[in-house]
Amino acid sequence: MFSKKKDNPFAQGGHTLFDNALEINGDVRFGGTLDIEGSVNGNITAEAAGDALVRVRAKGEVTGEIHAPKIIINGHVNGDVFCSKHLELAANAVVNGNVHYKVIEMVKGAEVNGKLVHMQEDSAKVAVPVPAAPARVAEVSAVPKAST
Repeated sequence: MFSKKKDNPFAQGGHTLFDNALEINGDVRFGGTLDIEGSVNGNITAEAAGDALVRVRAKGEVTGEIHAPKIIINGHVNGDVFCSKHLELAANAVVNGNVHYKVIEMVKGAEVNGKLVHMQEDSAKVAVPVPAAPARVAEVSAVPKAST
């Protein structure tokens, strides 16, 4: 008569928008899609069994960890990011923390101030560090030195 999905409100989820005028102080647990245009001071955790998506939009800011199967970042994240399926770092993305991913897509201009850690396909809990310095994808141009 009752299914387990109805008992767990996070199993299917919907679409949630944290508007730019909203500030959340505390941890967030969700299912479905979460769009962040405001500020979150706390950890964000998606329902692991689902196909949840977190989007940190251009004016969005998260201070805390993000754990989700799918993550798109185009704003600021001050904390570690754990993505078990697909991570996209858009042009305005700034991550001050380590990024744990299975599949990553970085656009020119995205910035990671931390380690990029590839998670093996067979286990989301086992992480293999990628031997690299903090990554920054940006266009490099020569700036003339001022004469003394």
